[in-house]
Amino acid sequence: MAKSPGTRQSIIDAVLRIIGEDGIAAVTNRRIAKEAQVSLGSVTYHFATQHEMLRESLLHFVAEETRRFTELADQCQTDGMDIDRASATVSQVAGCTQTDSRHLAPFELYIQAGRDERLRTAATESFAAYDQLVTRIFAGLGVPDAERLASSAVAMVFGLQLRSLATGRPAEELVDALMLLARGAQQS
Repeated sequence: MAKSPGTRQSIIDAVLRIIGEDGIAAVTNRRIAKEAQVSLGSVTYHFATQHEMLRESLLHFVAEETRRFTELADQCQTDGMDIDRASATVSQVAGCTQTDSRHLAPFELYIQAGRDERLRTAATESFAAYDQLVTRIFAGLGVPDAERLASSAVAMVFGLQLRSLATGRPAEELVDALMLLARGAQQS
């Protein structure tokens, strides 16, 4: 018997909402069932263990992020790049760094990946997509060693996002910081 993708997706979406609202410790089968509006049996039918559920939730998030950032990276390559276009692209990414539960969940899952090496492959895929986007932006701007600098730029962006989440202040300086880094790298 095939498992319904609709129910499975509802469960994954509920897991991400719960993690974003109250952290991984709040993920219980009863809460998931209530949040997803499915039976308790559906949760255990679709996911044998909590680890599997967390892993699939992280993989789902990573797949969405990877697709989105790969599309942006492809646009950067085909549309050409200048500082205004780079700033607009970074602003588009920064606009997705709000402090709602959907955006808090990935940070929780990345921390969990630090504790559980079985989740690290999924986290690695996500960071590779971020690195690819930054590499394309930097390369389009003529930044030397764009690929080498990408992971540092991504780390800076994540740090600023985390700061924004922790303080409740917008991450507007994220665009400025990344553009400052790109300009500085162009001059070296």
